[in-house]
Amino acid sequence: MNYDLSWMLDSALELPEAQHAILVSADGLLMARSKEVGRDHADTVAAAMSGMQSLSRTVSDFCNNGPAMRPQWRQTLVEFDHGWVFLISAGEGAYLAVSASPDVDMGEISFRMQQLVGQLGKALTSPPRERADIQP
Repeated sequence: MNYDLSWMLDSALELPEAQHAILVSADGLLMARSKEVGRDHADTVAAAMSGMQSLSRTVSDFCNNGPAMRPQWRQTLVEFDHGWVFLISAGEGAYLAVSASPDVDMGEISFRMQQLVGQLGKALTSPPRERADIQP
């Protein structure tokens, strides 16, 4: 499957202060990127986001009483002097990462990302349409 999902990622950036978005496979491969992110940079960030998700999931028992009650990973949020990186699950074996400036509305960007994940899920699981007027 090789659908261009870049236009969907660009829709996540319609919020003020949102900057970049990438869709990453669980093994760290870039699946899609917003138009303002260069391919080489996006590949590097994709690998890092996969590792970040793995590390986050590994320390989940730090939130409760140990591995027997391990909670599900939902989101990783990293703050920098110059902004935020949000990382969430985008379905089976995929993650959505969005960067934003320090002034972003965090609730709004999280909500928009969840909406986008719903749209991406449909796009990733729906087979391409075939033309009805073509005879086999």
